[in-house]
This record gives sequence, C-alpha cells and structure tokens, in this order.
Amino acid sequence: MSQNENLGATAAQFDTLQADSTADANDLNLDLILDVPVTLSLEVGRSRIPIRNLLQLNQGSVVELDRGAGEALDVYVNGTLIAHGEVVTINDRFGVRLTDVVSPSERIRRLR
Repeated sequence: MSQNENLGATAAQFDTLQADSTADANDLNLDLILDVPVTLSLEVGRSRIPIRNLLQLNQGSVVELDRGAGEALDVYVNGTLIAHGEVVTINDRFGVRLTDVVSPSERIRRLR
C-alpha cells in the first residue's frame, strides 16, 4: 500500500482550462483601473548641499538647482518619469503644459 492509500487521499481532478469566449485578448478593459489614485509630482530641479548649509536655510534663502531657468520640468507618476513640461498660469493658478511625453516603451525600459 502506498502512503496516499493509507491516508485516504486521492489525486485531484481538474477540468481543462478553456478560453473565455466573452473576453478578447486584444480588448483591454481599462474600466477596472480608471479610478485607481496615483501620485503626480513635478520636479523643477535638484540640488545637493551639505547638512551644515541645510541647517542654515531660513525664509528668503535661495537654493541653486541643477537646471537653468526656462528648462522643462520633469513630470512623474508614482515616481516614474512620464513627461516633460512647462509652468503655465490658468485663472491665477499654476499648471503645467506637457511639451514631451515619454513613450510607453521608454517608460517600461526605465522601470527595469
């Protein structure tokens, strides 16, 4: 007698998987993710400074960034670069006009 027979175990039986006739592989249902919140952030530039200088910052201090005036902003979604843009004002509010969108293949390449 085998050990499975001693325990009363039997082999599991599974039906053969069939393709779902209602779902087309080329038809993506984006409705499932349209309401998922993401974080959009804009980066004007970066700077590396010693902690000594950081502790000396106060109101009115100026921090020099690694970009020149007029250069494009980086637009990130959940930490992934998706576009570049420029600052605009709309009805006394700031906004950003996208000037260059990173291609989906480039976004995937940067994730790796």
